[in-house]
Amino acid sequence: MYAVIDLETTGLRTSWHDRIVEVAVVHVDEAGEITDEWCSLVNPDRDLGPQVIHGISATEARRAPRFEQLAGHLAGLLRGRVLTAHNLHFDVSFLLSEYQRVGIQVPLDPTNGLCTMRLASHFLPSVGRSLYDCCRIAGLPPYQAHSALHDARAAAQLLGHYLTATGNPPPWAPALAAATTLTWPPIPVGQVAPVHRRAPGSREQHFLARLVDRLPRLNEPQGDAYLDLLDRALLDRHISATEADALVATAETIGLARADVEHLHRAYLAGLAQVAVEDGIVTASERHDLDQVAELLGLQRCDVDNALAAACTGGIPQQRRRVDTWKFQPGDTVVFTGAMQPPRWEWEEEARAAGLQVGDNITKKTRLLVAADPDTMSGKAKKAHQYGIPIVHPAAYKRMLFNLGTPTTAS
Repeated sequence: MYAVIDLETTGLRTSWHDRIVEVAVVHVDEAGEITDEWCSLVNPDRDLGPQVIHGISATEARRAPRFEQLAGHLAGLLRGRVLTAHNLHFDVSFLLSEYQRVGIQVPLDPTNGLCTMRLASHFLPSVGRSLYDCCRIAGLPPYQAHSALHDARAAAQLLGHYLTATGNPPPWAPALAAATTLTWPPIPVGQVAPVHRRAPGSREQHFLARLVDRLPRLNEPQGDAYLDLLDRALLDRHISATEADALVATAETIGLARADVEHLHRAYLAGLAQVAVEDGIVTASERHDLDQVAELLGLQRCDVDNALAAACTGGIPQQRRRVDTWKFQPGDTVVFTGAMQPPRWEWEEEARAAGLQVGDNITKKTRLLVAADPDTMSGKAKKAHQYGIPIVHPAAYKRMLFNLGTPTTAS
């Protein structure tokens, strides 16, 4: 009978190239009972906009199917049913935009569906426009806002409240009949599994776990390409999902097994430990940095203890050491991307005050891209990856700004 939908998007307007990042559909029968539900994240192939609102990370979205991969299955969930949403015009405009983007014309029109927000003026007089207010006044249970599935469930329960109040047949019975006559084009249904949000507090699997544990193992694995990539990834003391994927791919390309990579990680940590003990004092800051690197590499605090002890006694071979070629200097060009707090213009003013140039777009002269989410799929990030320009989180950038012009030493 009814297909209640909700979307999370990168912004408010399709005319600003905003895209869907999560879609949920809840089926409701003529009695107002929920009979089925479906939800998936959607890869928008761009930055995710106000992530603080919808709470979806680029790590999750970049591994989700694109809209065209879900288009056929989604059409099957909507076909023959009355499209319903809280603020139907908004959801329909985005669905139409996404289908049009892949060259498919679908029979969606806000005038042919039900909007629980507009119906509230009849069933819930004097209530506010928000879904939260409508559900509260209707006596419905609280829900997790800005999650497509939870919002769709709440709207479905609100529709059930309306159906109970109006009796049978409802005043929108003609819309029910019209929905069954709408002609949908044939859209292939791909074999793509939906991707759901990560449970709150769950962590990304460490990239080491994705490496193959195979034989033979190398006695002294030659992993310069891997270590060079690791240098860039650890520039901001954070390994993003994009960087983790690249490390795994590089290890597999040059034939490194998991044990080989663990060997390289210990050698890398040992090199850092050598640098830390050179002046005879390991400061609290240096120890914290070593512990942080060890955790990122899948090692333990005891591995740091062992590396420092070996470095102090000369019990390890001389490690490859170099002054990192990446130096943040006055006059360098920095570019910002993503929705930031405080606003981006404040970050840009601070950068200029520190003697940096601020660019609007990525060029080969750009020194650094600061991204609200380092896994962002924005156009700026794509160019940065193409040119080999580091992408860092704002917190890491602040540390770099504090040490502006100071060379860093890496193993």
